[in-house]
Amino acid sequence: MSQDRPAGRFAGVGLGPGDPELVTLKAARLIAAADVVAYHAGVGKESNARRTAADLIPAGAVEEELRYPVTTGGTDHPGGYAGAMADFYTEAAERLAAHLAAGRDVVLLAEGDPLFYGSFMHMHDRLAHRFETQIVPGVPAFAAAAATAATPLVRQTDVLTVLPGTLPEPELARRLADSDGAVVMKLGRTFPAVRRALAAAGRLEDAVYVERASMPGERRLPVAEVDPDSVPYFSLVVVPGDSRHGKGRRDAPAPAPTGTTPGEVLVVGLGPGPDRWLTGEVAEALAEVDHVVGYGPYVARVPARAGLTRHASGNTVEVDRARLALDLARGGERVAVVSGGDAGVFGMAAAVYEALDDPAADGRWDDVEVRVLPGVSAVQAVAARAGAPVGGDFAVLSLSDRLKPWEVVEERLRLVARADLVCAVYNPASRSRTWQVARAREVLLEELPAATVVVVGRDVGRAEESLTVTTLGDLDPATIDMKCLLLVGARGTRVSARGAVWTSRAVPVR
Repeated sequence: MSQDRPAGRFAGVGLGPGDPELVTLKAARLIAAADVVAYHAGVGKESNARRTAADLIPAGAVEEELRYPVTTGGTDHPGGYAGAMADFYTEAAERLAAHLAAGRDVVLLAEGDPLFYGSFMHMHDRLAHRFETQIVPGVPAFAAAAATAATPLVRQTDVLTVLPGTLPEPELARRLADSDGAVVMKLGRTFPAVRRALAAAGRLEDAVYVERASMPGERRLPVAEVDPDSVPYFSLVVVPGDSRHGKGRRDAPAPAPTGTTPGEVLVVGLGPGPDRWLTGEVAEALAEVDHVVGYGPYVARVPARAGLTRHASGNTVEVDRARLALDLARGGERVAVVSGGDAGVFGMAAAVYEALDDPAADGRWDDVEVRVLPGVSAVQAVAARAGAPVGGDFAVLSLSDRLKPWEVVEERLRLVARADLVCAVYNPASRSRTWQVARAREVLLEELPAATVVVVGRDVGRAEESLTVTTLGDLDPATIDMKCLLLVGARGTRVSARGAVWTSRAVPVR
């Protein structure tokens, strides 16, 4: 770096989606004053950023074209695509750093906004800690596309989701089904999968395809009418929030429930995790309902499809979910309320009946039928992995004290231990409940021998599954989290020579 000239300043300048008239005044001023103007370019292509800013670049400025070594094609780089791009960004940053160190101000042009899926971010990561840096925001492509489509993205409390079309198709469909307004970017070769995901999510009919928004050759048409072979990278899909809750506009009058034959609420258990543990009866029910209501992670396990609306909510609003389901069914909709495991074991079934039995309901759901369909429970899944620990009498308890006093939990733990029952412990810990496992262990050790067999099942049925066989004395509460279920053995619970845990069916006279 020259000792008599300070280092130059680095600026990432957003140019907007392509129309030079959408370049901000600040961006134009910085470009006009730059010593060096840099821009990225695709393999064998003219830089779109350079074309947008062409009339703003001063005659005396040095231009640095940063041409990608690879875009979607293959590469012989030993690190593959990621390695080739990492080396390219490092080399490009050093080219700009040389100008900055020599005291020259460098403006890096960015299409759209510099911090929105932009290559500028890679330069920022490498240069911002070494040189004075500023960022000028630009109009993002999706904003221009929404204007071209002339459709509202979101209203009031709607949530806008921006999705890359490179997501796996099932995940893309799930997120589209759960979104209010959505934008899908990075199309090109991904378009066929994006179109299928839109159809699966029931959002295809309202989705709008926009190509080269604000540029010459701009094109807009319904996604369903797009030729997949004609889709360039500079295109995206706009899914208006108005289409989220059914066909037509959000402000269209909803059908009144009066005179409508009430529908049915099915309360179903999805099992502990893998699809193969979903019962055939539940799978058939989910294929026929209009709505799925439940805790977010459980709703996410129900595949998106056309005609299905999914209502996800948090973990402590069970009765509110039940009321929503009952109201939907009262209006003639077919509704499934989902739980993990079995819906009748610490699941949504009790919450639905609690809502039905609430005097404040004033009988408005009296004509709604409720059916509970069984699922594989977590205690069954963990027990099967361990062997046969619940082969004799057993009890099921929850350590959650959200709906009952902790004193009641302790009393029941003592009674189960004194009755010599195997005890399945649900909800042993959470982010906010961190001491209950340790205290439960203390209580049980007052009633049971330290050598009592304990099985810890974590994420049983999922890829992260683990099963640990230990004793009550050796159980480490710090290793227990919300993903665990514990099986505390009885006096007749044993570990076989092969490591299986089982409980004798015979109980001697005490």
